[in-house]
Amino acid sequence: MTAQHRFHVHVHVADLDASLRFYTRLFGTDPSVQQPDYAKWMLEDPRLNFAISSGKAGAPGIAHLGLQADTPEALAAIGARLQAADAVVLAETGTTCCYARSDKFWAQDPQGVRWEAFHSHGAATSYYAPAAEAPATTCCGPDAVCAAPATADQACCDRPATASQDTCCGATSASQDACCGSAATCC
Repeated sequence: MTAQHRFHVHVHVADLDASLRFYTRLFGTDPSVQQPDYAKWMLEDPRLNFAISSGKAGAPGIAHLGLQADTPEALAAIGARLQAADAVVLAETGTTCCYARSDKFWAQDPQGVRWEAFHSHGAATSYYAPAAEAPATTCCGPDAVCAAPATADQACCDRPATASQDTCCGATSASQDACCGSAATCC
């Protein structure tokens, strides 16, 4: 059986209440998740995970696009396809974002559009975890997913840490050898 995926769109909004009314009417259904700063519709026709959030980093508009995998194996396959497409890929495991616990891959297409591939494996009680400590860049992708390096040796070196989990970007010199060598795939 072929794994099913759900297309994902996350939009930053300036007015959450007005956006809730608009999208609820457009989709003909209430959101499946609604919080004071976030809402998500899990639609079946088309098969879409559509999310909106307010008060987060970023101007109103498309925050990122993505693919939601139904299984960890399907997520791994999407991650492999991102790497095969010569994307610079950032992996996050066990992260809390958008009121869910997920494993993720982040990448940018050649135009700079951020893409998230993820598999969620549980609900969370906060947008971030820990809610009081996480900066806006730990959820819904780093501000920049380590732009494509000129050479493989530059893949992660001397870039600021923008991810909340196991990232090599901005690693100290003691750990750069582990992530910044020619086989580096951390970002």
